[in-house]
Amino acid sequence: MDSLIARLAALDTCAVSDALDKLGVSGAVVGISVLTGPVKIAGRAVTTKLGAPLPGLPKRHLGAGAVMASNPGDVIVVEHRGRTDVSGWGGLLSRGAVRRGVAAVLVDGACRDVDESRALGLPVFARAAVPVTARGRVAEHSCQEPITFGTVAVKPGDLVIADGSGIVFVDAARAEEIISIAEDISGRERRMADAIDAGKAIGEVLSGDYEDMLKRRES
Repeated sequence: MDSLIARLAALDTCAVSDALDKLGVSGAVVGISVLTGPVKIAGRAVTTKLGAPLPGLPKRHLGAGAVMASNPGDVIVVEHRGRTDVSGWGGLLSRGAVRRGVAAVLVDGACRDVDESRALGLPVFARAAVPVTARGRVAEHSCQEPITFGTVAVKPGDLVIADGSGIVFVDAARAEEIISIAEDISGRERRMADAIDAGKAIGEVLSGDYEDMLKRRES
């Protein structure tokens, strides 16, 4: 695990989202939750874009290119345009992803074979589960090119963290800056939590310092 991913994995999505807020940068995705596997993951994005079947598209099963492009610890991120009527990921892909050491799969839309992915221990985050196949309905438009996930622009190699609160992407070009701010926020919140546990009044703990640490920093 590279050092930035290790530092990101020590945080949670809330601290990273707060750091993005402080910089006025987008990155948090809403409406997607974990369907299988361990909840907390962090890694680098391997991207796939799905859409309607069109002439001239790659002659491979959707998602297969992302699996083959992945290294251990990577996170496959699937642009599925929020579709919940048809699957954008399935069990055989999950099986291949586990063989490659993929840390998790994130789908902006529905997936299927949830029980199989759960049995494999692969974390899959999606908007919904659906049994409907992608065959004849969805095709892969690109692999390892920039995509849009929710409302967030994601490039191959960007960092991503996901847990029970949601998903947050971190632009690789600003990762050091964003993670450093998130670490500061996390440390300050930890000290506030310790003070509450020690019996200090919550109103006193939260007054001033909590709001101050989230004040926006101009980028």
